[in-house]
Amino acid sequence: MTALTRFIRDVPDFPKPGITFKDITTLIGDPAAFAQSIQELSAPFRTERIDKIVCIESRGFLFGTPIALELNAGIVPLRKPGKLPYETIRHEYELEYGTDALEMHVDAIEKGDRVLIVDDLLATGGTAEAAAALVTKMGGIVESFVFLIELSFLNGRSKLGGHKVHCLIDYDGE
Repeated sequence: MTALTRFIRDVPDFPKPGITFKDITTLIGDPAAFAQSIQELSAPFRTERIDKIVCIESRGFLFGTPIALELNAGIVPLRKPGKLPYETIRHEYELEYGTDALEMHVDAIEKGDRVLIVDDLLATGGTAEAAAALVTKMGGIVESFVFLIELSFLNGRSKLGGHKVHCLIDYDGE
């Protein structure tokens, strides 16, 4: 585990009993810890060509934006339906109890763009899988997934099609 784990606050029984929520607001509220996390999340990609950083709403925006600046890449926001102002494409995906969807602008990814998909947390992998489906549908190439935290006991990587996954903090049984 990285030293950054001390900046992650556990919130028991949120959003429902039995869940321990990993709160990142304590990390992003500390300038040195936040800067360190961005440096460490960006480091493996500094020598690679990355065209776009796909940021998953909403906490993915917090990490994806500074990573894009570090890597001199553009940003593509993925949003819940109806939140983007221009023409969009949509991908629906299954949740434990129902479905959800993500959208992105139709002109956000060009064929052959090399893409990092960024979010704060990898849990069951459904949202990240949906993001990859949108990138692929537009002809982009998913280079890697980037997460601050992984809850590896939930096996979310299994949904990510064998793509590389880079994360800084792994909780393997909480």
